[in-house]
Amino acid sequence: MKYLIVIISLISTFSFTAQQQLIDIYCSDDSCTHTVIDPEMLVVERWDILAQSKFWKTVMNLSSDTCIVNIADTREILGYVGKDKWFDQDEEQKQSYKDSVIDYNCLDSNTKIYITSGKKEFYLIEEVIPSISKAITVFQDNNVDPWYAQSILLIESPAQLNYSNAGAYGPFQLMKSVARTMGLTVNSKLDERKDFDKSAYAASQLLKTICIPQAYRILCEVGDIEPKGNELWFKFLVLHIYHAGARNVESLLSQQEEPLQGMDLIKWMWTNEYGNFKNASQNYSQVAIAAMLTLQDIVLEDCDYIFQCNDNYSTNY
Repeated sequence: MKYLIVIISLISTFSFTAQQQLIDIYCSDDSCTHTVIDPEMLVVERWDILAQSKFWKTVMNLSSDTCIVNIADTREILGYVGKDKWFDQDEEQKQSYKDSVIDYNCLDSNTKIYITSGKKEFYLIEEVIPSISKAITVFQDNNVDPWYAQSILLIESPAQLNYSNAGAYGPFQLMKSVARTMGLTVNSKLDERKDFDKSAYAASQLLKTICIPQAYRILCEVGDIEPKGNELWFKFLVLHIYHAGARNVESLLSQQEEPLQGMDLIKWMWTNEYGNFKNASQNYSQVAIAAMLTLQDIVLEDCDYIFQCNDNYSTNY
């Protein structure tokens, strides 16, 4: 889709006056207008240069017929291998290949190597843009930071309605029990998780009543840490709670030798496992960062003009 004009404006998105930048997109193909949240702060705070962010951006832009050879702990990319070539091998041959990668790169013999398929066909970032606009409105109406709406939509089943292996469903990938707790009807005849507006409201309620309060509580109890709530690292922690649950995140954080905060905490979570907080949970905020940076690339690369606007208005969240 060709974007003719991008209009950037600022909105105050919290009661403590933190500001977020919105991008209004005018699409020349069908004269429609959409709104997304500018991920520029990821660049300002240098989340974009982390190996994990670069890795997942590569995954999102790589076809499924190619696999990335990478170090599990750091997601450093070591090379590429054809998907057919990789899966045509038996387990012994696969291990031999990984061992050769370790030897060639002079890595410790205990280094874990991952072979990760490209997921360009899954992460349909451009097709998510219209949904982000709708979700921003729903979240704002419920006094929840719409940054979360954009992040979750970009991560979870983007522009698709798929069931997860655990049974989550809908654009915000809600489990049955969670959806019901948040007021949705889910039974054999009706599943309101597929209703976008209702699912968005339920997700905003989950964040508002459970995920965000639990993030504050966990940080306070684990390390006497009191964030403002608008910090990116805090938002990533909330995303981890949304995905893995507060109990699993708290169990993991209790394993720290010394309480961490900021980017150091999130990076620590990416390389540590405990209980049910495993690889998929580690990946969650990494994928969020990469997806938002990819969204930024798509919008800015495809637009013809960018206008800076100074319209400010406040919304208390």
